[in-house]
Amino acid sequence: MIVVGGEALVDLVPGDPLDSTVDGGLRALLPRLGGGPYNVALAAGRLGVPTAFLSRVSTDRFGEAMVERLHASAVDTALLQRGDEPTTLAVVALDAKGAARYTFYVEGTADRLVADPGPLPEDVTALSLGTLGMVLEPGASAYEAMLRREAARGVLTVLDPNIREALITDPAAYRARFASWLPDVRLLKISDDDAAWLTEGADPVAAAKSWIESGVDAVVLTRGADGLAVITAAGELAHVPSRKVTVVDTIGAGDTVQGALLAWLHTHEAADLASLDADAWREALAFAAKAASITVSRSGAEPPTSADMASTV
Repeated sequence: MIVVGGEALVDLVPGDPLDSTVDGGLRALLPRLGGGPYNVALAAGRLGVPTAFLSRVSTDRFGEAMVERLHASAVDTALLQRGDEPTTLAVVALDAKGAARYTFYVEGTADRLVADPGPLPEDVTALSLGTLGMVLEPGASAYEAMLRREAARGVLTVLDPNIREALITDPAAYRARFASWLPDVRLLKISDDDAAWLTEGADPVAAAKSWIESGVDAVVLTRGADGLAVITAAGELAHVPSRKVTVVDTIGAGDTVQGALLAWLHTHEAADLASLDADAWREALAFAAKAASITVSRSGAEPPTSADMASTV
């Protein structure tokens, strides 16, 4: 089973510009269930692999809807914690190309109060973490403890830092903490922009190679219009282009890549990343790129199902 840990929140996304607006000419905001790890869990579950979500979710109406959506996407909620704290909110602003920028409301919210559940079940083969779950305390320390413990027992550990600068009050401290995780991370999935931020402007491929030297087995770079690439100790093993689609918005695109990679690795029993050659990585990246292309063609984070993948050329 794959376990995905991290935040679950509500994205407030601008509605149709032709709809009525509120004071100041602002577009009406529509709630979309999200959060990077939550989207990763949905993506993996919808692609037919056994997936569980580990977080703390509010008992408010948003939280109830989140749990219902997890169940509808075949995601196991046995590890889910519940609390009466409010749900985290992220107000989304879209630029002319559909790229998202976020303003977060996180004080006293449920997901950041997640507790370490102790050792994960023996059938867990992969643990995926990232985004706000690795930033906001006290939850970040709980997830960090899980990362180190599960890596030590041989679980495939996967990380997407998915940087949200507005919530990182001490960039230097975060960069140092990120570096401390690398020996316990087998697969790092990261965007070019996040790689540049973490290294204060270094070339993303050079950054990936330095992270390999720090102990990571493979780094998958998401490169926007330039597609996906993977770097391992053998160098840049594979690259696939992005698929051409009409982009509605990019919310959840990177999360879908991560969920699809987890699904592909599980299906192909590829827990040992060193066993994958260039052809295997190219197949994995193409699968992830296809899944992401379906997500960006929809409003909000709406990862595809296995049926969607089968029916899309």
